[in-house]
Amino acid sequence: MAREREYRYRVDGEGRVFHDGSEVVDPATLRFFLLAMTRTAEGSWMVLCQGERNWFEADETPFVVQRVRPVVHEGAVQGLDLVLAGGHVERLDPRTLESDGGRLRCLVRKGAHRGRFGRVALAQLGSYLVDAGGGEAALVLAGERYLVREATARPGSS
Repeated sequence: MAREREYRYRVDGEGRVFHDGSEVVDPATLRFFLLAMTRTAEGSWMVLCQGERNWFEADETPFVVQRVRPVVHEGAVQGLDLVLAGGHVERLDPRTLESDGGRLRCLVRKGAHRGRFGRVALAQLGSYLVDAGGGEAALVLAGERYLVREATARPGSS
């Protein structure tokens, strides 16, 4: 019986993916990894592809927002798009923003996983954040204020 092949990858704090010390840069491969990634019952990250197991190690989460792009309609910013590895883009749900120990997170993949903002994305997001008083921040989009809540642990969360 043929043994299933396995590969190991590392995701750094900025969302870059490495295999055997070399960065994976192919956008289609990176997008595939992000969309196919699942969490095992043991808490490991894995992508199954044609019978091969691809294991991912990340300090906190393999879903790192690398850039933030404003969505402008009629001259006003109506929303923000999140850009992850490989140029994968999805819309930010501002209600999911949370802070934990100075790190900013939100839900990605239709709310299935926690994503973390990388340095560049955090700097880009900064112009939409305001002081909400009491040491809290709020995101302002299209005249709406979304409080950045303090993170809470979710069982089995990423």
